Amino acid sequence: MGTGQARRGGLVALTACVGIWLVTSGSGESVQPPLPSPAEALNGQTSYSGSIDPLPGSPPTRIRIPSIRVDAPLTGLGLGPDGSLEVPPPARRDLAGWYRDGTTPGAVGTAVILGHVDHASGPAVFYHLGALRRGATIEVPRADGSTAVFTVHAVEVYDAKAFPDARVYGPSPRAELRVITCGGGFSPRTGYRGNVVVFAHLTGTR
Repeated sequence: MGTGQARRGGLVALTACVGIWLVTSGSGESVQPPLPSPAEALNGQTSYSGSIDPLPGSPPTRIRIPSIRVDAPLTGLGLGPDGSLEVPPPARRDLAGWYRDGTTPGAVGTAVILGHVDHASGPAVFYHLGALRRGATIEVPRADGSTAVFTVHAVEVYDAKAFPDARVYGPSPRAELRVITCGGGFSPRTGYRGNVVVFAHLTGTR
């Protein structure tokens, strides 16, 4: 994941993803991170099975995605002087971040968590994000001691030049979560061409 931009009232796409490492197969060809199947795309639903009422706001501390073996600490991310959304330090491949000026995961609205797909020496925290499928569980422990449990209802990939800001970042009357990393093909000259976005809704707490 590289630099990105955000503006409240609608975060703007994370447009400047730069891949700096790719797995190399035995044939010498690069092996890119997994991309979601078209079968996992949004299908026009406006309500989701199992949704529960939103929780009070509380900052998140970790993100866990058992099906792809993610268990990572979270750091708060703000906006840089140029209005761009900060990203986790590139050297911390185990670290993800959440947009601290927006919705906290589990509260009413659309919360945003993002992380790198790779870094200088290997895969990073969200390398396998594109492999998620509908029904997968995402757990977000929070500072108040609760854990917000989300269920994935879609996984999509977007070209950076056609990123649907309102679709991804728009407000919600429910508690929803977006988990984002770079993806959508790779160019040695310009890096990753877009973003993988996971859409999830709150279905439990503990």
